[in-house]
Amino acid sequence: MKLAEQIIQQLMDAGVQRIYGVVGDSLNPIVDAVRRTGGSAKGGIDWVHVRHEEAAAFAASAEAQLTGQLAVCAGSCGPGNLHLINGLYDANRSGAPVLAIASHIPSQYIGASYFQETHPDRLFNECSVYSELISTPTQSPAVVSSAVQHAMTVPGVAVITLPGDIAESETQADARPFCVPEPGAVVPSDATIERMANALNNARDVAIFAGIGVAGAHDEVIALADTLGAPIGHSLRGKDQIQYDNPFDVGMTGLLGYGAAAEGLKGADVMVMLGTDFPYDQFLPDVTTIQVDTDASVIGRRTGVDIPVHGDVKSTILKLLPELTRKKNRSFLKKTLAKHDKLMNKAVGAYTRKVEKMTPIHPEYAASILDQVASDNAIFTADTGMCNVWTARYINPLGTRRVIGSYLHGSMANALPQSIGAQLAFPDRQVISVSGDGGLSMLMGELLTLAVYDLPVTVVVFNNSSLGMVKLEMLVDGMPDFGVDVPQTDYAGIAQAAGLQGIRVEQPGDLEGAFTTALAHRGPSLVEIITDPNALSIPPQIESAQVFGFATAMSKMVFNGGAGEAVSMARSNLRNIPRG
Repeated sequence: MKLAEQIIQQLMDAGVQRIYGVVGDSLNPIVDAVRRTGGSAKGGIDWVHVRHEEAAAFAASAEAQLTGQLAVCAGSCGPGNLHLINGLYDANRSGAPVLAIASHIPSQYIGASYFQETHPDRLFNECSVYSELISTPTQSPAVVSSAVQHAMTVPGVAVITLPGDIAESETQADARPFCVPEPGAVVPSDATIERMANALNNARDVAIFAGIGVAGAHDEVIALADTLGAPIGHSLRGKDQIQYDNPFDVGMTGLLGYGAAAEGLKGADVMVMLGTDFPYDQFLPDVTTIQVDTDASVIGRRTGVDIPVHGDVKSTILKLLPELTRKKNRSFLKKTLAKHDKLMNKAVGAYTRKVEKMTPIHPEYAASILDQVASDNAIFTADTGMCNVWTARYINPLGTRRVIGSYLHGSMANALPQSIGAQLAFPDRQVISVSGDGGLSMLMGELLTLAVYDLPVTVVVFNNSSLGMVKLEMLVDGMPDFGVDVPQTDYAGIAQAAGLQGIRVEQPGDLEGAFTTALAHRGPSLVEIITDPNALSIPPQIESAQVFGFATAMSKMVFNGGAGEAVSMARSNLRNIPRG
């Protein structure tokens, strides 16, 4: 058996069904070993030929995040595997169990500045939990086994660097069986539970801030909120897990947020952070804080924490609830819920009413129609930027849908390649890529991947011919927007030329029909929506510095001859500004 065949057999034993990548000389032994398995139809592994290795990493990351199982990507030596790095950063920061095969130059030339020489075993250290060079056939089985173990149990990205000549050599050692345990409960000590109970029982007003770590503990978090009379705000990654069936929901905090979450957190005596490493400390209040996380290293690194709790959310709450006294005073909860309802109806909902005939199309309205038309178990992948805002505010998770994006790494162009991994992992579910024109154009070649594999992904393109989030950042910083315009492009026409069904929508009344047609199509579709380029994300809480920056930028724009644009922008966003 060739070493490449042994490695592929090990991956099959680990449950891997496909490898995403681009073929190349140093990677050819691995690709040929995949071919020899006969593909998934014969119990083997499929090779998914993407157009760019970055897309391979994003696709593998999406598959791993959605399934919880190991996913694999691969790149040839030098430039090939370097292209993986951005998607692997995203996967690692998302805790996605991904294994990357970085093939390498012939082993005898390593260190001699050979053609295409890089050092993958060093380059990937910062975006992985494990990275190792296979230098002998004897060493290989243990390295592959360790890579799988790290990727699945940390979890995160594991990288194996494999010289092409080593991959072609004969095996010299038997592969080890995998021993990946089921994750166990992490339960806080009795003393920690007692401290939590004392603080919560003595507090007047409590707020809960939930992140991705509440996955699998939805009902327990609701029970905790009910006992404490606590509103629940959430992070962007926590949206999937806690927003649905939640009578205590007050929205999402942060610059992309909505509703009363920011105000609710700041109005509490005690904030309970559950499974979140939310990075924006300016949105976290200076109050007594309890933080619960399975990763003790993240506790306290965003804000001062008075009671650190090392535990998983479900086990911690189940142990804590019997020690709590149900709060009779629900005034704080009622006030925050009322504020949330007002903001949702007057701010977040502003662009979704009385706009059925307005052009260019308001992106919020388009997102709200997409939410209505999509199936109850649809998977959404959202581009970084304004698409994150529209999906966060208008796509309802329902407890059966999934919404993922590049939430921690913040990379452009993630949505389309992530949709590839999502659709291959879940062929019977609707998969919708919510893409901006800037993000789509960056990795637009992956439309060909959809066409080649006839994947029924629906790519929804919000085409405002600008980088909307960057425009907002510039305006908030007091700068006139510059360099954010994207050339007007017929993306529906490009999609049709690539073999997709392409639909261009310029009238809001055509949105529902276009979405319905695209989602019913048995192959890949692209719906291009011409949206208002002046529609910006207004945060749920506006600070004086933000207002000053926006006003300063508007003044500069007017003095530079952009009065018309300034007036248009003001009209587009006036109704979205939250009021008291």
